[in-house]
Amino acid sequence: MKKHVIGRREKISLPEWDLFMISAKVDTGAYTNAIHCEWMEEKVIDGEEVLEFKLLSPKHRLFKDTTFRTNRYSLKKVKNSFGGAELRYKITTKVVMFDEEFETEFTLSDRSKMRNAILLGRKMLKGRFIVDVDETNLSKKSKASQK
Repeated sequence: MKKHVIGRREKISLPEWDLFMISAKVDTGAYTNAIHCEWMEEKVIDGEEVLEFKLLSPKHRLFKDTTFRTNRYSLKKVKNSFGGAELRYKITTKVVMFDEEFETEFTLSDRSKMRNAILLGRKMLKGRFIVDVDETNLSKKSKASQK
């Protein structure tokens, strides 16, 4: 598989969440991807455990106040940026970059104190991308990402 060069920040699309060309920080120090989420709740609907959640902050320009629901989730212990361990919900969705769509995992995290609502970690980057810290938004130049 050909590896694409990406910069320290990239525009990605998350079509299942109706988010297109949203900025994400590339962080080779992080293992998993994270996305900002202020509200999430586990429920039982029709006998099935589901996770409902809303993505981004109401202050974010792409915030839509949409409640998403998935039964494909788990709890994961994650070391946060301050070195402490915390339990986070982990969910799977599709990402589009460089005209390619692939599934990857995101943890739902309160990133309100962080500059970027989305963080891309090593697990998704490995085998797919090479990071050039001098660059930004290299994936933006591909056509399919801009739907």
